This record gives sequence, structure tokens and C-alpha cells, in this order.
Amino acid sequence: MAQSAAQDEQRYGEFVAVRRHGHVAEFVLDRPKAMNAVSSAMATAIGEACAALAADREARVVVLTSSHERAFCVGADLKERNSFTDAELLRQRPVARAAYTGVLELPMPTIAAVHGFALGGGFELALSCDLIVADTTAVVGLPEVSVGVIPGGGGTQLLPRRVGAARAAELIFSARRLEGPEARELGLVDQLVEAGQDRTQALALATRIAANSPVGLRAAKRALRLGHGLDLRAGLEVEDAAWRSVAFSGDRAEGVAAFNEKRAPRWPGE
Repeated sequence: MAQSAAQDEQRYGEFVAVRRHGHVAEFVLDRPKAMNAVSSAMATAIGEACAALAADREARVVVLTSSHERAFCVGADLKERNSFTDAELLRQRPVARAAYTGVLELPMPTIAAVHGFALGGGFELALSCDLIVADTTAVVGLPEVSVGVIPGGGGTQLLPRRVGAARAAELIFSARRLEGPEARELGLVDQLVEAGQDRTQALALATRIAANSPVGLRAAKRALRLGHGLDLRAGLEVEDAAWRSVAFSGDRAEGVAAFNEKRAPRWPGE
């Protein structure tokens, strides 16, 4: 990892930048010459950036964006994959998995800002986020079966959690692409905004979220993630454990004090 001359930006390899907007970290996919196709080098950089952000207590929200005007990310670098032997493909698999699970396991809320093409692994990066803000130019889909593989960055597990098993099966089996309005209608994205406004609106949403307790945000995300799919009784136990982790925190004490004193809270983040 190398730090750029700008104090608010850090580079991870050649293809990932993290820019700071107060307590919001903008995670920029920055391989524009390849429409952000995820090569081995880019996957390594994504994993490294995620590891650094996961340990960063100043980052309260992460927004995943793209430096390419017409694409969020077109998925795996198939030109690179075409050159692999079977052994090389097998060795590359943990590197690719680490990139997707790195985004998925970030402990703070995450938002994907999607425009243009978000296909295959590109859409899986967005699905790994908690929320997806897309503009009207967005084209999303999981077309992997059309090239002889399956969604391998979490798509078979994340998409049905958004849209249900049957809808996910139809979309994955058909390999079809959806434009922004249909994607919003079916629940593949959470907000649909005007063309060119995905990044702006995602950062604005992140700023609103980041005004809240960082301890509370992480605990709420943990409860949401761990409780999903459990029966109600088990889910409530997950929620109770998350509540106990924040009930005696400095953030809770500050939040209650600020409410009673009618002022903005100054979160200690612990």
C-alpha cells in the first residue's frame, strides 16, 4: 500500500483508492482501462483495502464507487482467466474469494454506488454491500452460466436473500441483464437516482448514516447479518447479544446525555 500525495487518499496497489470524506470512506474501483474488470492484482488490492478499513475505527460508513464513466465493474478479468492453466485458476481462487468476502465482512455499513455495467463479479461486489444506490444507466446481472461457470463471489447466496429463491434462480439460470428501473422494481437495487447521481446520492446517504453512533452502527449491522435466516427466537438472541455489546458503551452514555442536553452527540466510538 502506498499513500498518495493527497492527505485524504490512500492507494492499494494500482487499482484501488480509498478517499476520506470525514467519517465516510470512499472505496474507489480504479481500473478504468479495463472497465474495472477484477484481475488477480485488483482482487489482491481489494482484499488489502478491506482489511485496512475493517481495522479503522474512524471509518463509520464505506461507499464503493467506480472511476469509470460507463461501468461500475464488469466482473472477472476473462482475458486474464483465459491465460490460466487449471492449476493457476485453482491458485487464484482464494485471492478472488478474499476480495468479495472482504467487502461482505466489513463491520460498518456499506453502500454501493452503481452506474453503467455491474455484471458478474461486479454485481457481486455491489451485492456484498448493505445498500445499493443505482442510477438510471445501471445494467446489472449475473451472467456466469453463459460462459460455463457460476456466480462465485457470493451471488448464489446473496441474490436470493434480496429477491427470493425463485426470482434469483430465474435471473441466474437465464443470465439476463436488467436495466436500472427493472432492477429497482425487483429489489436488486435499493434506490434508483438520476443518471450521474449515484455517487453523489450514495455519499449523501453515507454522511447521514455516519452521523450516528459508530458503536451502534456496527452492532446493528452485526445483528442484521447474523440474525438473517434464523428462526425468530434465535434471531432475538442475536439481537440481545448485540444490545448488550452497546448498552454499557461510551457511545450509549454520550447519546443519552446529548439527547437530554438537546445537543449533537460527540461519539467516543467505544
